[in-house]
Amino acid sequence: MPGHLLTVASAALVFFALVVPEGILRHRPDVFLPGAFLRIPLEGILGAALLIAAPARARRPLAAVLGAGLGALAVLKVVNIGFLVVLGRRFNAVLDWPLFGDGYRALAETSGRTGAIGAVAAAVLGSGALAVALTLAVLRLARLTARHQVPARRAVTALLAAWMVFALTGTTLFPAAPVASDSTAALAKRAIVTVPAALRDRAAFTAEARVDAFAGTPSSELLTALRGKDVVIGVVESYGRSALSDPVMAGIVGPALTAGDKQLAAAGFAARSGYLTSSTYGGGSWLAHASFQSGLWINNQQRYRQLVSGDRLTLTNAFHRAGWRTVGVEPGNTVAWPEAKFYGYDEVYDSRNLGYRGPRFGWSRMPDQFTLAAFQQQVYGRRHAPLMAEVTLTSSHEPWTPIPDMVDWNAIGDGRIYGPMAQRGEDRSVLWKKSKQVRTEYARSVAYSVGSLVSWAQRYGDSDLVLVMFGDHQPISLVSGNGAPHDVPVTIVAKDPAVLERIAGWGWSAGLNPGPSAPVWKMSEFRDRFLTAYGKGDESTRSPH
Repeated sequence: MPGHLLTVASAALVFFALVVPEGILRHRPDVFLPGAFLRIPLEGILGAALLIAAPARARRPLAAVLGAGLGALAVLKVVNIGFLVVLGRRFNAVLDWPLFGDGYRALAETSGRTGAIGAVAAAVLGSGALAVALTLAVLRLARLTARHQVPARRAVTALLAAWMVFALTGTTLFPAAPVASDSTAALAKRAIVTVPAALRDRAAFTAEARVDAFAGTPSSELLTALRGKDVVIGVVESYGRSALSDPVMAGIVGPALTAGDKQLAAAGFAARSGYLTSSTYGGGSWLAHASFQSGLWINNQQRYRQLVSGDRLTLTNAFHRAGWRTVGVEPGNTVAWPEAKFYGYDEVYDSRNLGYRGPRFGWSRMPDQFTLAAFQQQVYGRRHAPLMAEVTLTSSHEPWTPIPDMVDWNAIGDGRIYGPMAQRGEDRSVLWKKSKQVRTEYARSVAYSVGSLVSWAQRYGDSDLVLVMFGDHQPISLVSGNGAPHDVPVTIVAKDPAVLERIAGWGWSAGLNPGPSAPVWKMSEFRDRFLTAYGKGDESTRSPH
């Protein structure tokens, strides 16, 4: 490449590394957005000024340091773009490293091990190449400014004056990306402050976890209003509020919930629903489970590790202490689950012992109806004492293709009936290029998951069944949209009217659909509200019927 073209390429690379906004893919990623790049980077102006003013001997080492630093920040910016698209937040350089492993496993399970390894190799090599290229680019530009110091000084002065004018006027041509840009400096500052912030959060969480209103509650006073009941908690993967508020998705999920209400009513059940604000978004389901179960806000891996290494009273443990047999059904797990002991499960069923012999459906190792059929056959149908079970439903996990159909419960067998269903549906790489279609398929998967649980309750639930259903988090922003709330639906279903009377003061909506005006609580509030509503303390304050 001729020297002048290489110089232009170097300048362009440095410029784009400085000005590309982290939220660019959250704003119409399918079209070119010139306003996102019409920016004047303050960091570039100051960097050029430093190089011009530096002594000749120090100029090259300084350029190398500046280039390497910009390379590292550019890689971090790319990572942040990915995190914003998937998880709705930026990468935390202290707490989020374990998520890369989870991302690799999820990719391996949906695109194959070869594809996952290829993606990791491409990411590592691409990151290294970007960092090296930016270092070389800054070195080349440093040599240029050294040879042409007078015009370089004039250009820096003019750009600084323009930056100040645009900063004072607040001119913005792209959301959250003002023309007078200092976003790379802000990115560096955020990266630096994450370390002390993580240390402060660790200490704050330790203090928060020491406070537990139910730690000393005698077993005889726990969950007294549910004695004799079988409590099943159904966790619907990625079931978020957007499924009920987005017109495209609500057009599919809304009628499914209405049909579910009719099914439940025909079987003698009633339901009440509200919203919980999840502690995570787009992924990290275990953080939501932990928040729901523990009564603590678990929004990062550090807090999760602190939680499961302690002895916090979880909902499952409360049932266990009060005499229930506790069972976890986790069809997505392929290895032993060490946290099961912390949560208080007597038994755990997963992909290794549920007896499934059919095909996979994307990430989901088995359709939800099969999971519930296996639960019915191995657990619920054989119970001899009050049961508390948490069943995780995975069919609504991305990539939402292919989606199984409901079949006759008697025909499920070992799951081989699902063979033809797994062959249909578009590949994720094709589906995810169609914004409306991916939302449609997501909504269909939620309707299937919720419909499976409702159908199971209608068919097998007796007068002692209490069903709690909630979503763990919203789907990724490709589906839920930019800036979507982190709210998820939560529902309690029962035949015994006394069960729902205990929560009459919660203000929840009747039926499976919470509606737009239903109350919203933090997910970490659920444990205490539930234990209060169904414990002896609450019963003692109620007037006799």
